[in-house]
Amino acid sequence: QVQLVESGGGLVQAGGSLRLSCAASGRTFSSYAMGWFRQAPGKEREFVAAISRSGASTYYADSVKGRFTISRDNAKNTVYLQMNSLKPEDTAVYYCAAGRGTYQSMGVTSDVDYWGQGTQVTVSS
Repeated sequence: QVQLVESGGGLVQAGGSLRLSCAASGRTFSSYAMGWFRQAPGKEREFVAAISRSGASTYYADSVKGRFTISRDNAKNTVYLQMNSLKPEDTAVYYCAAGRGTYQSMGVTSDVDYWGQGTQVTVSS
């Protein structure tokens, strides 16, 4: 069992930056691929970014590529999402995710075993 707790959401102006954090419980954090998803009002949850168990490989949705960076610190059981050049269309609830599959499968098939409770990100124009 893995429990995920997100933090760092908030209100920011377009063009600004935010850094989301996700703290995981348990001693098996490094055995999971980790990722971020988001859900805007009235829309389905969508993939944002994923990272491999070691942190060496990453995978991004086209909509955030070049603006967002996912990273992880296995010693701290934490995964991060640095969001730069934010746009109003980035407004959503952002969810942290852990999966026993690969980081690629998390992005392609939403292969997720555990979800966080979500943190709101609002980008004003």
